[in-house]
Amino acid sequence: MKIMIASIALFAPSFAVAQNTDIVVTGAALPDAKSDAVYDIITIDRTRITATASGRIEDILKDVAGLQQFRRTDARSANATSQGATLRGLGGNASSRALLILDGVPQSDPFGGWITWPAFSPERLAQIRVTRGGGSGAFGSGALAGTIDMTSIGPQVFSGTNIAYGSRNALEANGVLAATLGQGHGFLATSYARGDGFIPIARGQRGTADQAAPYEQVSLAGHAVIALDTATEIQASALAFTDRRTRGTILSGNGGDGADASLRVVHTGDWGWSALSYIQARKFQSRFVSINAPRSAVSQTVDQYNVPSTGLGARFEVRPPVGETLELRFGGDWRRTEGETRELFTYVAGIPTRGRLGGGESETLGAFAELTATLGALTLTGSGRIDHWSIKDGHLQERTLNTGALLRNDRFIDRNGNEPTGRAGIAYQVGPITLRSAAYIGWRLPTLNELYRPFRVGTDATAANAALSPERMKGVEVGFALAISDHMSLTATAFTNRLKDAIANVTLGNGPGVFPGVGFVASGGAYRQRQNLDAIASRGLELDAHVTNGDWRVSASYAYTDAKVRASGVALPLNGLRPAQVAKHSGSASLGWKWISVTARYVSGQFEDDQNLRALGGAVTIDGVFNLPLTDHFTLSLRGENITNTRVEAAISAAGVIERATPRTFWVGVKWGR
Repeated sequence: MKIMIASIALFAPSFAVAQNTDIVVTGAALPDAKSDAVYDIITIDRTRITATASGRIEDILKDVAGLQQFRRTDARSANATSQGATLRGLGGNASSRALLILDGVPQSDPFGGWITWPAFSPERLAQIRVTRGGGSGAFGSGALAGTIDMTSIGPQVFSGTNIAYGSRNALEANGVLAATLGQGHGFLATSYARGDGFIPIARGQRGTADQAAPYEQVSLAGHAVIALDTATEIQASALAFTDRRTRGTILSGNGGDGADASLRVVHTGDWGWSALSYIQARKFQSRFVSINAPRSAVSQTVDQYNVPSTGLGARFEVRPPVGETLELRFGGDWRRTEGETRELFTYVAGIPTRGRLGGGESETLGAFAELTATLGALTLTGSGRIDHWSIKDGHLQERTLNTGALLRNDRFIDRNGNEPTGRAGIAYQVGPITLRSAAYIGWRLPTLNELYRPFRVGTDATAANAALSPERMKGVEVGFALAISDHMSLTATAFTNRLKDAIANVTLGNGPGVFPGVGFVASGGAYRQRQNLDAIASRGLELDAHVTNGDWRVSASYAYTDAKVRASGVALPLNGLRPAQVAKHSGSASLGWKWISVTARYVSGQFEDDQNLRALGGAVTIDGVFNLPLTDHFTLSLRGENITNTRVEAAISAAGVIERATPRTFWVGVKWGR
């Protein structure tokens, strides 16, 4: 309740500050690179960001077909650790294989690589640019499948508030207080969301132990931009959030807290340059349970009561003047992450008997350069980067709680290496048609979570693996774009990717039994370990269209993804199977007119597990938004999620028990703002 009161206080009617026409700063990064012309980039504008039925970033990103989280549930009901972001069928576990950045700062969790979506209020964003395809040298390592680039609002956005009440006693409130700051600008943005939640288990399979999954989430962000001179500005940002969720039974709470800060200087003179530094302080907690066959009793299995982590980083980029037809970019970046899982396990009569500490530190230091030439209708680009990485101070300690006696005290060997990567492309424009092709090499370091933290989902248990190797990806794509006017576009891209040493959760045995790294696994449960597969081979086709005509707006996106596992050794049974949680077909289409927007989404069947034994059905959902202006500054809002109440299957246990994603949800709210 204290969280709620503190948050709502920020939603009181705010005072709009008159815009200063002398503002010369924008708060943006350096201008878009000329090399963008050769890559598959989708832009989601502010109108779309602030007009989706759920009002959530992870839902907005579904406009880009082929962009997926590990599971179909959103951040109201999913476990906080299962929400990575990836593209082009390169999934297989919950760590992000797409690089998410906000104003240049990486946003994945320093320990686990997943994304805490409730931290990002849509009201604070000006646009989202999604680049499909890996090897993004300028933004840093980790962009195996692509880059999701979020940009904060600029000086043109005024203060505003919206509050909505929804199904299952849900409440959402978002506010932005924007102001000019001398020859600059800034804003404070806050969001609050809570709800009693729905019962995750499908009707007909529930027992007396199943209950609704409530949530409560708060974020507060601040951003200030100040001019140092006519070509230089300093941008300061801060973010704090808290996230609490429950998984539909007692003893299954999860969530986390975080505080981030960054400072960026941007100079747009003849010698363009930018310099960025940032810090992230995060922690999460997650409790796991087992449920008996009739789903009438719950037993605690693991309590990861505190998993703190820290991320530090810096980046610089320089663009020297090299002529009208050339653009040269070069720079470097550094990122260090450290964290530790602290947990209780092996419960006897509801009391934990053992404790575990496991964690370590990872670091990357990289340098990049990119040269792009525009020769009339032809654009040529090439870039390369080199990264030095290290994994050190890895440890895993287990002890008996009542005596303190050590059961294991492992110290893992420090490792390091160098990773050269790059990308190149060509684009040729003929009238309204642009033909393009690109090739790229990318890589990703295993997260501390993959290296050191075991976890459970129902009766299934997955062990960590401190010996994991980095993932390496090679890809090629060809495509075209048809831009008949500023109001009509069509793009198509065919791609083939190969992710070598792909990290996946590999089944090694079945319960009942005691297994290394996880302890006891009950009958019907699977024992898995994170391992490097030989590869994931993925190929496919992506189509995107956008049309505007007066007050009408139509957009559509479709992705076909044929992904296969290539495996040998103990993982040989997985060879030729589809990666877990990867759908072959996905699509999204939206139709809007003035105050009304309707969105239909489709996802085909996919598999819950690596062995392709547990199938999740396909689903079509329909969302709707109706915003009725009552005055120039006051709007009535009606929203509906999953209006047809389609059962969207998000997970299935070994016993066939199905977990669902968000059912039909209606909202009524008001918006005030200039």
